[in-house]
Amino acid sequence: MNKNDQKPGGELKKSLGPVMLWGLGVGYVISGEYFGWNLGLAEGGAYGMLFAFVLITLMYVAFVFSYAELACAIPRAGGVFVYGIRALGPFWGYIGGVAQVVEFVFAPPAIAMAIGAYAGTWLGDVDPRVSAAAAFVLFTLLNLWGVRQAATFELVITVLAVGELLLFTGVVAPHFRVENFTANAWPNGWTGAFAAVPFAIWFYLAIEGVANAAEEAKHPQRDVAIGFGAAMLTLVALAICVFFVGVGVGGWERIVYSPDQLTGSGGAIVVADGAEPQDSPLPLALGQLFAVDHPLYHMLVGIGALGLIASLNGIILIAGRALFEMGRVGFLPRILGSTNRRTQTPACALVLNMIIGVFAITVLPTGKLITMSAMGAVTLYIVSMIALMRLRKTEPLLQRPYRTPWYPVLPIVALAIAIIALACMIWENLNNVGDLSKIQNLASSISLWYLLFLVVASGYYQFVLKSRLKSMEWDQLAKTEAGGDTEKKDV
Repeated sequence: MNKNDQKPGGELKKSLGPVMLWGLGVGYVISGEYFGWNLGLAEGGAYGMLFAFVLITLMYVAFVFSYAELACAIPRAGGVFVYGIRALGPFWGYIGGVAQVVEFVFAPPAIAMAIGAYAGTWLGDVDPRVSAAAAFVLFTLLNLWGVRQAATFELVITVLAVGELLLFTGVVAPHFRVENFTANAWPNGWTGAFAAVPFAIWFYLAIEGVANAAEEAKHPQRDVAIGFGAAMLTLVALAICVFFVGVGVGGWERIVYSPDQLTGSGGAIVVADGAEPQDSPLPLALGQLFAVDHPLYHMLVGIGALGLIASLNGIILIAGRALFEMGRVGFLPRILGSTNRRTQTPACALVLNMIIGVFAITVLPTGKLITMSAMGAVTLYIVSMIALMRLRKTEPLLQRPYRTPWYPVLPIVALAIAIIALACMIWENLNNVGDLSKIQNLASSISLWYLLFLVVASGYYQFVLKSRLKSMEWDQLAKTEAGGDTEKKDV
């Protein structure tokens, strides 16, 4: 990458309409319907996962129809980072931005791992991490090429992926049995239900990325609300289909573990000791109905991989923009806030995201990647809902082409559930690692790593960024980066 091609403080190209934004919104998330959510069944069974699913679906519906107000009023690539700065000041904007980076940086490696698992269906003994890393590099290159190209590709494969989920539902639904869904449905009680929360979040994680593409929308004040709402409704319908049909075809154990790890005993399914959850629930469901060499099985699995590709490509796109905005404002190295002069893409941010993602693939399993990403996501939701309600008080005259319905009920519901979800994930992760006095257990705790990351980020703000901001004209910085006039805020 030639340094002369980088444009400091660059602007992103406006090329997206409402259909493209719908495609991005569904595409960011649709891999959550293909894998990851089934890991929650191992924690809570069908009923525990159902409880988590209903709770988290309510949170996301309330969140999306609230967050869209911020995206339409302040269409900037930084999303919650920008909204937090404008409403709550630089520190909370920075914390929201850090949480957003955690979400978008750790989600793509998890998706890439699932692509590696799907690739194993055709490539045999190839290490899934190798396939995952190759996919990560390939789609980073696509995003470096240009946003229009990446978004067009995203729309095409998203439509195909939605079609595949509908086809999967149509093929498998006739084999749904209530007794399969209800068998061993509550194995770990309420503990398992709360442990399933991060995997229920995975059904919808990254839908907020539509807001990060708002700066590239042709008419953001209109198009974002349409694309956002349509994407959310589409995803809820698809999640309901795959959850109920997938579990009901043969019981939850059969879409979590491979057949060689299961045995039958007195009509019950017994999971072998040390069995490892799998990243491919839909192929496992189909494998109960068709032989693996059946043409329909191969067609459905092949098209299904497109859903994973859609999300990997889409979240790489928004991860680059999250890093870009924090670099553009100076909260991360300025080079991350530059765009390529020829393609107007945030090239340096995309490359850094790729390096971190490939490293994460080599050291963390899928479940831990999902949990880390989910913790970042709900922190983002907490900051953004507080920012929304704060802006309603401090800037009542801010132009809001779209306003949250049933305000303030929806943002309060989203905020309350997000706080509960974050507390559950931190507690459950700490509770499951065993004796915290042992170094190896500490090292395995995603909760501790996430909290440590927030502490280090806060320290960096206090001792590095705070003094830097004092030397800046903060009100002018806020006007430029938050997209409008603001009152001067305390640093």
